[in-house]
Amino acid sequence: MAKAEVTAEPGKQEIVITRIFNAPRELVFKTFTDAKHLAKWWGQDTATTTIDQLEASDGGKWRFVQTAPDGSEYAFRGVFHSIKAPEQIVQTFEFEGMPGHVLLETMTFESTPDGKTRIIDSSVFQSVADRDGMLQSGMEDGANQSWNRLDALLDTLK
Repeated sequence: MAKAEVTAEPGKQEIVITRIFNAPRELVFKTFTDAKHLAKWWGQDTATTTIDQLEASDGGKWRFVQTAPDGSEYAFRGVFHSIKAPEQIVQTFEFEGMPGHVLLETMTFESTPDGKTRIIDSSVFQSVADRDGMLQSGMEDGANQSWNRLDALLDTLK
């Protein structure tokens, strides 16, 4: 499977993740805004994701809970600032285990000439320290796990 390209320039508060998926943009976008699809691919491989809340509209809220094999739960939440189907999602992202460390995420969905979809996911953190903490948490591996499962799901939906 393809691996996401992760860019984090030293001293900047941003992480950019880019990956191409072999599916049309409208379908890829739908998997980000439909709870039944999101629960199948979002999060780490070893955990189960429950979509507690998903109001995929401007000003809507979202909250996902990951349950680890040992029963531990990890919750994430945010607010949708803007949803422009099938082009872009702008939202906040916060791990409830570290309240107050909120990032602003902009996901852009681009059609490629060969009918695939490029996602450019830009996350801007409140500080370089917050950004570096996210990098050190293993987020790159977690993103690749999620997006690998998304890739597999898209193969079943085409």
